Parts: sequence; structure tokens; C-alpha cells
Amino acid sequence: MAPTQLQENLVKANEKYASSFTEGHLALPPAKKYAIVTCMDARIDPAAAFGITLGDAHIIRNAGGVAKDALRSLVISEQLLGTQEILIIKHTGCGMLTFQNRDAVGVVQSNLGVAGVEAIRSGFGSDFLPFPDLEGAVKSDVEWLKANTAIPVKIEISGWIYEVETGKVRHVV
Repeated sequence: MAPTQLQENLVKANEKYASSFTEGHLALPPAKKYAIVTCMDARIDPAAAFGITLGDAHIIRNAGGVAKDALRSLVISEQLLGTQEILIIKHTGCGMLTFQNRDAVGVVQSNLGVAGVEAIRSGFGSDFLPFPDLEGAVKSDVEWLKANTAIPVKIEISGWIYEVETGKVRHVV
């Protein structure tokens, strides 16, 4: 099968990047010992928006920047790679504010039928982890992580909102 245009662009962009790449010496653990959980939204550039240099931090991205969805990665980051702080950063205009589980399940059923619904049920229990209140979701995620025994009490956890309209971040908790 021939590569798609997107795949060809990826290879060309990577060739350009690799031609001047000089950071292969960086250590595996993040140098600044922190992890960020943020949304996969394409409008967010965590490195540029939050001043992260290559090798500084773990950036864990998922739909909505949801802590429950990131827990496995956070445990690895902290327990195996020494991070000492977690920042939850959600954002304005998030798609997770626009639907409920029944809506998403309905779309999957419409597009993929019963087999698709069964696949998401067995994969993640059909909980898409949507939230109706942005600030409330930030607070809830921080509280959930602080209460979770898989994250030691010594780990600093804070919650933030990134405004996609202005590029500014504000502290919530």
C-alpha cells in the first residue's frame, strides 16, 4: 500500500528535524521532575505554551486531560522515573464539555454497530469521562489524584485552565 500524503509529510518533516537534531544525549527521567496531564486538543502546544524544553517534563495527553485516563502513565512517571510534581491543565472550549456518555455511545453504535459498542465496553467500560463544568473538572481531578493511594502524598498536585482564546493559563487549585 502506498503511503498517504500525511505519511509522506511526516517523513519529510522528520528528515528535516533529524538533520539538525542534537539532543540524543538527554536522560530518560525528566530533568525538571514533573508531569503535565493535558488535553489532546490540537490547539494546545504544551512546550510553547508552558515553557517546556525537550527533556524537562513528561507530557501526558488524552481527551480532556483527564487524570483517571492518565493514571497508568503518572504512576510510571513518578514511581519509575522520579517525577515529584503533577500539573493538571484543562482548557476552555474543550470538546469534553459538549457531550455525555450516552451521546458518544450512540455515535459509536450508529457508526460501528453493536460490535463497536461491545468493544468500547470491554476496552474502557463505555465511560468517555466527559465533564459538564471545566473548573469543577480541574478540582475533581486534583482531588481524585490526591486521594489516590497510587500517588504518594509527597507529590505536589495542582490544577490549571489554559485559555485557547488568549494563550493564557490560570491557576485553579
